[in-house]
Amino acid sequence: MIQSWRWFGPQDPVSLADIRQAGASGIVTALHEIYDGQAWPNELVDQRKAMIESEGFTWTVTESIPVPSAIKRDGGAARPEIDAFCSSMRALAQAGLKVICFNFMPVVDWTRTELSFVAPNGGRALRFDPVDFCGYDVFILKRTEAETDYDVATLSAAEERFKNWDQAQIEALEFNIISGLPGAEATHSRDGIRDLIYSFKGLGAEGLRRSLTEFLSEIIPLADELGLRMCTHPDDPPFSLFGLPRVLSTAEDYRAAFSAQPSLANGITFCTGSLGARADNDLVEMIKEFGPRIHFAHLRNVTREADGSFYEADHLDGSTDMVDVVRALLAEEDRRAAEGRPDVEIPMRPDHGHLLLDDILKKTNPGYSAIGRLKGLAELRGVEIALRHVGTA
Repeated sequence: MIQSWRWFGPQDPVSLADIRQAGASGIVTALHEIYDGQAWPNELVDQRKAMIESEGFTWTVTESIPVPSAIKRDGGAARPEIDAFCSSMRALAQAGLKVICFNFMPVVDWTRTELSFVAPNGGRALRFDPVDFCGYDVFILKRTEAETDYDVATLSAAEERFKNWDQAQIEALEFNIISGLPGAEATHSRDGIRDLIYSFKGLGAEGLRRSLTEFLSEIIPLADELGLRMCTHPDDPPFSLFGLPRVLSTAEDYRAAFSAQPSLANGITFCTGSLGARADNDLVEMIKEFGPRIHFAHLRNVTREADGSFYEADHLDGSTDMVDVVRALLAEEDRRAAEGRPDVEIPMRPDHGHLLLDDILKKTNPGYSAIGRLKGLAELRGVEIALRHVGTA
């Protein structure tokens, strides 16, 4: 696998020099300063690529070109937004980039309720608590008819919990949920996110799936023309938030997307943390089924809890057997080599490391501190080397 590292550009607290010390060779990045659906200019793409290569790295994956809400709501009717997305694809292809990751989550990107949960090792981890999320949705955001989207036990627990919360706790939770985590497409105010949620009212899962299908029908033929691999990131978390549909959470969801556009350019970002937050997703079987379409991998682990909560675990701990996952990905690489595919190596990155040691005292992007990801990359590298040494079967 191509050992890569997510870098948020020149303003990232983790520099390219830091990444070199971690041992990564590939950089996963984007023009994060252009997040509002505008087309990416060729010159800015070229400048970012030159900056990366001047430090001895390869820009392995573009993560992500933002998909505006208009596309998710209106599908093929969102003509200006689709044209801008396609223009960014052309700019990346012109610069020699090959792999583009994007997501199709409505309103909120990846979402957590706690950014500094104390993990068993004493480090700080990201966590999602459905009771906290329900409490925010029902009692703070006060979304119309929100109560109907939660079971009685969750509603009761949220009501009891929020009786004792002070304003500082509420503001911290709201910041975590709606202010935009690293790589998210936008930040929101309370009124703004409520209005945006309402703009999706009535769309439903079938409507969102239709929008995705229409969008794929626009970008996948272009990807084939340009020699690009597109890979949709799973929903994170892989279930409904704010009563909104999710359509890339399960194997069946991906089967539908691939059936709509069978080209190999229509692929998946195989995120073990997002997919692993659902106990009914068999990750190894998904790798076997979708292996030829895995153009990028996020390797991270989560520990699922009985009440539906989950937190980011150590990379080799948690609810997913990461050794089995890596073994399956290496078997897919071997299959590609035997087939003669040019893209034998799958770019991967360690995702969402813990805050460890003196990083706890530093300014960092939540989930993207240096030491926790360095630890994760070292562990994953060790697993890969060991499996290659003894054989992947």
